[in-house]
Amino acid sequence: MKIYFRLLSFAKPIEKFAIPYVIATVLSILFGTLNLALLSPLFETLLNTKDSSLASKVSKDSSSFDILGKFREFVNDSINNVGAEKTLVYICIAIVISVLMSNMFRYFSQRTMEDLRVHTLLKFRKKVFDNVMNLHVGFFSNERKGDIISKVASDVQVVQFTVTNTLQVIFKEPVTLIVYIVMLLTISVKLTLFSLLVIPIAGFIISKIVKRLKKQAKEAHESFAKMIGFLDEALGGIKIIKAFNATERTKDKFNQENIFYSNLNRKMVRRQQLASPVSEFLGVLMVAIIVWYGGSLILHNDNNALAASDFIAYIAIFSQVMRPAKAIGNSFSGIHSGIAAGERVLELIDTKPELTDKDNAETLPGFNSAIEFKNVNFSYGDKQVLKNINIKVEKGKTVALVGPSGGGKSTLMDLIPRFHDPKSGSISIDGFNYTDLKVESIRAQMGIVNQESFLFNDTIYANIAYGKPEATEEEVINAAKIANAHEFIVNTEEGYETNVGDRGNKLSGGQRQRVCIARAVLANPPIMLLDEATSALDTESEKLVQNALNNLMQNRTSIVIAHRLSTIQHADKIVVIDKGEVAEEGSHGELLAKKGLYYRLIDMQTFND
Repeated sequence: MKIYFRLLSFAKPIEKFAIPYVIATVLSILFGTLNLALLSPLFETLLNTKDSSLASKVSKDSSSFDILGKFREFVNDSINNVGAEKTLVYICIAIVISVLMSNMFRYFSQRTMEDLRVHTLLKFRKKVFDNVMNLHVGFFSNERKGDIISKVASDVQVVQFTVTNTLQVIFKEPVTLIVYIVMLLTISVKLTLFSLLVIPIAGFIISKIVKRLKKQAKEAHESFAKMIGFLDEALGGIKIIKAFNATERTKDKFNQENIFYSNLNRKMVRRQQLASPVSEFLGVLMVAIIVWYGGSLILHNDNNALAASDFIAYIAIFSQVMRPAKAIGNSFSGIHSGIAAGERVLELIDTKPELTDKDNAETLPGFNSAIEFKNVNFSYGDKQVLKNINIKVEKGKTVALVGPSGGGKSTLMDLIPRFHDPKSGSISIDGFNYTDLKVESIRAQMGIVNQESFLFNDTIYANIAYGKPEATEEEVINAAKIANAHEFIVNTEEGYETNVGDRGNKLSGGQRQRVCIARAVLANPPIMLLDEATSALDTESEKLVQNALNNLMQNRTSIVIAHRLSTIQHADKIVVIDKGEVAEEGSHGELLAKKGLYYRLIDMQTFND
């Protein structure tokens, strides 16, 4: 229940919806019960057309607050005063009005509940997505993307329906049940006590049926998340799948999980569906017993006997008692699935970002001096990636990071915009420790072009202007020209309004990278972080873009990871990273003179070229 009440907290302010829902529901139930109660005076009128002495007796077995007795008094008085035919008209009009009011209030209660459902889903999904976006970059390296998508999309939907539907059942169905029972008691206490034995029996049997649903529901949600993950991987790697003739293996892998998920769902649905016919059978069985018992009371025709008209109304009302009882039973089967999904979603909500601003964090006003690494160590789990890094990047200088693949260059680059925090040591900018500054103010000083050129499924214009949404068209075009992207953009079908497709797959690798560079150029930050920024370009485009980047980097601080060492020979400082450590540091000429690792790297590239 603790999880349920926590999920229910997302419905706040619940009183905004609960008060009108309670009022509308109570009125709907009262008028709905009145519809059935009016059957007694209706049959009273039909049976009493010739002999007023046949008026129904008030059963001694009845409750002290006899509602039907009041109706009978009205019917008998009306028959004596205006006749049976007019009384029948009055009763029919009363039934029509009662049905109209019952359905009108039921509509308002359902509409209010739907508003609550939408309100809950809106807040719940927003909370989940906001928390996902606030998580540190490292979190996404350890989690399956399909599992996250499943939680945000599917699990949230399941939770939302479970919470609101159960909330509806918790109030509406018990109140309906109580009103029906009260009405039954007014007709016959003895018959009602006898008939109510079916409810606990049905509840016990149904609870046994749905006992294992929670475990199965959790397994089903996890299986669905795996399928979403397979689908995402298959769509993202479709070329690799086909290139390695792995289409059938991929289909089999997905199909196996699909079969497991389908079988699990089949078992769950079978259990859920079993609850309804079992409770319905028990209800019909009890009605048959009541007909036999109540009929015997009428046939005996003693002082305690029921009138035929009352007994007909009793059967009609009791036949409706099982509906709320069955709904309560079904809600228990549904809540297991919702709680299982809720646990998965709350687990994601409860995941705290490793990087958070201090309460008194300051805003970095600008970049004026230097970025400095002091004894920085970093590791992924137990694997140490960076060891005792000491580097100073002065304003206006270009610093290149080079070294063998897997040496830690990209990890070091990720520490600069504070995607991660070092395990020990410190990073400072203009003398401010990173941990004392707001993360957004640090990143506002930086423009990033990654090795993997990522574009959003939007227009070329929107992708270039992503870091500066208020940019003018002229600024966007100038940025594209600097990045050598303008020419190919204007030759596309719709120019700058051309949609690039999912992850930019409508463009070539070189075109995507140039749009990414234009995006960084437009942002015009004082610090540029270039991680293999020209690696995806052809030779001609690389030369043009490299020249543009050289011009761009002249008056700003640049930190560059370069695979082709010929592109960074004019850097102010070259830092050689090997096995997570600074192996060498200096200018191109100084490092060549040392004839160390940098010299060997240059020599190998020259030989390969």
